[in-house]
Amino acid sequence: MDAESMDAETTYSRIGGESTLRLLVDRFYDLMSELPAAETIRKMHADDLTESRDKLFKFLSGFFGGPSLYIQEYGHPMLRARHLPFAIGESERDQWLLCMNQAIDELIEDKKLASQLKFSFFQTADHMRNAHE
Repeated sequence: MDAESMDAETTYSRIGGESTLRLLVDRFYDLMSELPAAETIRKMHADDLTESRDKLFKFLSGFFGGPSLYIQEYGHPMLRARHLPFAIGESERDQWLLCMNQAIDELIEDKKLASQLKFSFFQTADHMRNAHE
């Protein structure tokens, strides 16, 4: 693969497309329910995580360069505005990252890609903070 086609490759395709992205989202939410350390953020979600799983999958699809499913269905994500009703401090950010980072470690074999994903998720999760501890 030459450098030009490498640049055109999306994170979505590097992850493995729809099937791997769905696995990642499902594992993330499974961990949120399983890990006692994620109890605070789990309580911020509905008992049934079906809608949360679907919305995160659709958002990440477009965020990573795949189909813009979230925008097609819901419009602009307005990520920070959608999270403002929830008190998100460092603890909540870190709980979210704990679940996502573990899901990445379990499912993404490419270590460079895993590192890039973790960095991207940290930046986004840190931007969601709206409460001081």
